[in-house]
Amino acid sequence: MDETETWADGAFEHKVFDGADLSDTRMEAFSFSCCSFRGVSLSFALTSGCTFERCDFTDARLNGSEHRGSAFLNCGFEGANLFSSEFEECKLIGASLAEADLTAFTLRGGDLSYSNLFEKGDLKGQDLKGIRFVEAELARCDLTGTDLRRADFTRANLSGARLKGADLRGASLEGVALSALDLRGVKLDAAQAILLARSHGAEVDLGA
Repeated sequence: MDETETWADGAFEHKVFDGADLSDTRMEAFSFSCCSFRGVSLSFALTSGCTFERCDFTDARLNGSEHRGSAFLNCGFEGANLFSSEFEECKLIGASLAEADLTAFTLRGGDLSYSNLFEKGDLKGQDLKGIRFVEAELARCDLTGTDLRRADFTRANLSGARLKGADLRGASLEGVALSALDLRGVKLDAAQAILLARSHGAEVDLGA
């Protein structure tokens, strides 16, 4: 496939691309519904304003790929290679990234609500300010030293997550089991500190 091939303003539904080499392909304002990309090579591909809904990227290679304002809704990336891929202002709502290679995986803004980054999510040291992780599965993810200011973790599962040195100031922690988290070295704002104290059963008297 030509390195500069571009797909633009089109749509596929229930299309099977399994095993195809789509490396370096540019996709612009394209939509895919219920398509299969199992084992596909999308290395160094670029998507811009694309929508992938209920697509299967199992064991796909997306290393070095870049995604700008694209949406991956209820897509599966089990076992996929996302090494050094970049997602800027993308929606990965309901996406499953379990067992995916997230080494040097970069997120800039966007929405990962209801997503699953269970156990192998290595996001340490990243700038994840303002990202939505509503009801996301982040158990045992590595968030060491990560900037999580103003992120939305409403009802997210952070059990066992590594948070040392993370900055959670301004983040929404409603419904998060704070008392079960190891928050040593984590930066919290005053409101969060009060919420944490109350989660441990303390009676906080703000008028004292």
